[in-house]
Amino acid sequence: QVQLMESGGGLVQAGGSLRLSCAASGRFFRTNVMVWYRQAPGKQRELVAVITSGGTTNYADSVKGRFTISRDNAKNTVYLQMNSLKPEDTAVYTCKINVDLGTDYWGQGTQVTVSS
Repeated sequence: QVQLMESGGGLVQAGGSLRLSCAASGRFFRTNVMVWYRQAPGKQRELVAVITSGGTTNYADSVKGRFTISRDNAKNTVYLQMNSLKPEDTAVYTCKINVDLGTDYWGQGTQVTVSS
């Protein structure tokens, strides 16, 4: 069994920063690709950022230049540094970590609210 624990969400003013964390624990040998998604009220879930096991990253156009995804393999943790936040970044952010031979596990989601 694998559990993901997210932290770091909250309320911030426009222009501010937040750092999300997502740590995997349990029975697995390795982590593979790690992903952050978000879903705003009334909207479909959106892929925000991806990082491969080799450190290659990719971002949604809406967050390029403002968000940075990173990982600490020793801690089985993925981070999302969010700078220059905008009200339209308000959403529930959820991590997904792929482990071993390809099983995905999801975090519980953390609320990010950006006030104008």
